Amino acid sequence: MCGIFGVFNAQHAERYAFYGIYALQHRGQESVGIAVSDYESIKVVKKPGLVLEAIRKEDLQNMFGYLAIAHVRYSTAGDSGGVNSQPIVRETSLGVCAVVHNGNLVNYLPLRAELEAKDVKLFHTSDTELFLALLEEGEFLPENIDIHPIDRELLPKIFYVLSRVKGAYSLIYLFKDRLVAIRDPMGFRPLLMGRLKDTILFASESCAFDILGGELWREVKPGEVIVVDQQGIRSYFPFRSERRAMCVFELVYFSKPESFVFDNWVYRARKRMGELLAYEDQVQADVVVPVPDSGVVPAIGYSQAKGLPLELGLIRNHYVGRSFIEPTQELRDIKVLMKLSPNRAVLEDKRVVVIDDSLVRGTTSKKIVSMLRRAGAREVHMRIASPPVIGPCYYGIDTPTRDELIANRMSVEDIRKFIGADSLKYLSLESLRSVVESPQDFCDACFSNHYPLEVEGTALRMR
Repeated sequence: MCGIFGVFNAQHAERYAFYGIYALQHRGQESVGIAVSDYESIKVVKKPGLVLEAIRKEDLQNMFGYLAIAHVRYSTAGDSGGVNSQPIVRETSLGVCAVVHNGNLVNYLPLRAELEAKDVKLFHTSDTELFLALLEEGEFLPENIDIHPIDRELLPKIFYVLSRVKGAYSLIYLFKDRLVAIRDPMGFRPLLMGRLKDTILFASESCAFDILGGELWREVKPGEVIVVDQQGIRSYFPFRSERRAMCVFELVYFSKPESFVFDNWVYRARKRMGELLAYEDQVQADVVVPVPDSGVVPAIGYSQAKGLPLELGLIRNHYVGRSFIEPTQELRDIKVLMKLSPNRAVLEDKRVVVIDDSLVRGTTSKKIVSMLRRAGAREVHMRIASPPVIGPCYYGIDTPTRDELIANRMSVEDIRKFIGADSLKYLSLESLRSVVESPQDFCDACFSNHYPLEVEGTALRMR
């Protein structure tokens, strides 16, 4: 799960990219990168760390351009080091090209082995590089596709790439004179299109348009390839899938509550999850306490449905990032202690319902329950606004192995004992599915174990 951003036809596109990708910081905190073109050449800056800390004013001073792409990384496949920071850039027969990608390919390993057998030089260990390396491997033109004359050199190569890859990919190519935005046919990861006067924008979430004063135009549709250049905007559908598999975990956790993704306002979806959790719950309590920040919106829904007061029993230090997307468990544990402080004024001698968006490994919940008890809570009832996570994700989320998923190893009662809560309840899968209008169009494999695509070759090394 990463954040990607693109901008076309903007003076100082590098600055638009900086602010746009900053709005997507919650999607990745390991590295940030920006590639910009002035129609003559492409310049790139990539740094480890957060956007505001990593990209300095002097980094952008020599990067003036009119079109740009940007990326914040959260590693799910490939090493977490700087070598895999994006945008990834490569010289191709179409000229220098840069790409940013959100998702994971399920056939990455056999594809990589095939390219290496042909002595194709690969310099990264992430699957994103294949979107560039495969541009040199062939051309493909699907039947019944009418290509605009200006795209006849470009698109057969891109269509060939898309004919070879399988899995989750929302991506943006940057050539020196155009952007190409693509979403996989099953639509696993979000990608949206925005406008700001004559400037065209692309982003993983609509919140990136808001920071620039732009407006949401529409979603890039599953299977769509959009070319944007000085001649205009052209849309193609080279490959279609009868199945949709939009990631429901985007609505549960990853996307910001003010964002619009998958034809849903995230805030409304999360609030509804909390309401449904309340309807399924019979616990007696004094106060509802959210785990900030992702537990706040479902807690609002829960408290309103229950008629219980919502209080800030946990105070977040906003100078600390999201613990879920740290690359190791040790770093996640440290982040939990750094970012949350109990509020004794709310908790002392109270029966507390604490609301979180999900419970993946259990270690965070255990520390939170202990924290609440030390602050004087008489009872702690843990409520999770999503079902138990029982399956790893192969499409771009950091749930590496089944053994790391506590709900795959323990019953609900055993998990309750492990985290030390007086009671534990999850939102049912049926209720989660009812939150969206067309649940059959969503992937909920992490909750159901029903996978729309299987990994090819040796299991992906997920991070």
